[in-house]
Amino acid sequence: MKKIMIVLAIIIVIASAVLFYFMLTHSNEKGEETENNEELNTELNKEEVNHTVEKEEEKSMKLSVSDGNNTIIFELNDTPAARSLFDQLPLEIEVQNFSSSEKIFYPPERLDVSDTPRASGGRGVLAYYTPWSDVVMFYDSFNENNSLYELGYAIEGESKIENLSGNLTIEKVENE
Repeated sequence: MKKIMIVLAIIIVIASAVLFYFMLTHSNEKGEETENNEELNTELNKEEVNHTVEKEEEKSMKLSVSDGNNTIIFELNDTPAARSLFDQLPLEIEVQNFSSSEKIFYPPERLDVSDTPRASGGRGVLAYYTPWSDVVMFYDSFNENNSLYELGYAIEGESKIENLSGNLTIEKVENE
């Protein structure tokens, strides 16, 4: 009986050692696998962020408005109305004075204002007035209006809007 107990104890010790060795080896492989997965996920996240940034840059719609002496760069928002205007470029079109705070022009085609926010703010806002189908460039404050939709805002030359006159050249600005 004593011999059987000793043999069983030896078998248990050997089995425990083999099991312990297997667990160590297996857990180390898992650790390496986890590290590799973390490295892969980090690389994928970096690529995803870079791809998102590239898409953002691609989506950025900018237009240049110039009368030959004054140039204003507008950044358009990502709305159907802004895309409608952007898709009509380039344009050669006459600018008109209106009121004491805005210059206007009439694009050849109506803009799609679905899902486009109402315009608010003041100087530098580019908007679309649906009753007259005109694009408005504000060089001073204005009252909000349920028919006035925001297209974007001036990012360069905002102070020159008031000086625009005659014929305008309106073109897409390439992303840098």
